[in-house]
Amino acid sequence: MNVQPISGEPARRRRRPWRGGGPLALALGSVLLLVSACGGGDGAAGKQPAGKAGDRAASQAAVVIEPKNGADGVATSGALKVTARQGRLKSVKVKDAKGTEIEGKTAGGGTLWQPNGHLGASTTYTVDAIAVDSQGREAAEHTSFTTLVPKNTFIGQYTPENGERVGVGMPVSIRFTRGITDPKAVEGAIKVTAEPSVPVEGHWFGNDRLDFRPEKYWAAGTKVTLKLDLNGIEGRPGVYGTQTKEVSFTVGRSQVSTVDAASKMMTVVRDGRTVKTIPISAGAPGTETYNGQMVISEKHAVTRMNGETVGFGGEYDIKDVPHAMRLSSSGTFIHGNYWSGKQTFGERNASHGCVGLFDQRGGGDSATPAAWFYDNSLLGDVVIVKNSHDRTIRPDNGFSGWNLPWAQWKADR
Repeated sequence: MNVQPISGEPARRRRRPWRGGGPLALALGSVLLLVSACGGGDGAAGKQPAGKAGDRAASQAAVVIEPKNGADGVATSGALKVTARQGRLKSVKVKDAKGTEIEGKTAGGGTLWQPNGHLGASTTYTVDAIAVDSQGREAAEHTSFTTLVPKNTFIGQYTPENGERVGVGMPVSIRFTRGITDPKAVEGAIKVTAEPSVPVEGHWFGNDRLDFRPEKYWAAGTKVTLKLDLNGIEGRPGVYGTQTKEVSFTVGRSQVSTVDAASKMMTVVRDGRTVKTIPISAGAPGTETYNGQMVISEKHAVTRMNGETVGFGGEYDIKDVPHAMRLSSSGTFIHGNYWSGKQTFGERNASHGCVGLFDQRGGGDSATPAAWFYDNSLLGDVVIVKNSHDRTIRPDNGFSGWNLPWAQWKADR
């Protein structure tokens, strides 16, 4: 049966009022809260807050590395540089295959990086560089390249040897296996230091020899270190060094011996004190001994001396000269002499330019002046000759560079 409304209005279904309770309400409330939190203060879901859009933009800086990634046969000098465009360099790291880092410096307000020195030959390097723009945003670049493999090479043959104990006059002398036409580059790759510290300078003799010394003789007890970093140095066009080496030697006690060709006596001074005076025989008239400061560069218990090897023809050939020590590359020695007679020493200059000391044949008598001097001398000890009727020895004849004044030693060659 149908029931008609009293008022005559159409019948409507009644709805219960919502009171906000129950599980469904909690769920809906959580969703609304989440949307509000994600959408920001203006209630727009997913919209970026004002002022934050720049954080997502790429850096305006760019890193450019030369040579290009994968390059081969790269020059060891002048080829490597790292540049920042529209920014500045934050860091640059260059390493070889062993992990050794190459030192460098920046210029141009941080826009350019270059190595401090040369690179090694036949070596692969990696480069990692980072630049930043004005907003601090980073741009990075990584590359690797390999330097050239030289067809022609050179090394430096050095004196003294590692670990030696030498006299105060011993220079650091390096002879190169090829003539050098870029001495500045080669000398820049060589470092000689001393402890205690003292200024040490290099001097070129010709194009294949470089010596280093201080202004005055080394102090007794000084430790001297030679570092050769020649690998990759172009010493002459197309000729590259292949050598990386470090050697050290120690200076022993100070011994300086002075030969007076006029009085025919030698005075031996050790650590400032005269320890012995020895009769000698210097060069005879016409074959006088050089004047000047010389350095013992070789020691031979017994050696042969043949006049033909030093321009005296067949005037002498003595096969068993005892206690011989070289003073010059041209053939000057200070040595034992058994053939002139003991009465000669201190009385007459009779040699072909050497300094002779009385000795026994075979050198077996340790009591002779020659044996004593030999036993008490080191490579690098100084022997000075004065009052001889001959010129001063050339600085490049043996280790005679001490005869060159310090200002000339340091002067440009």
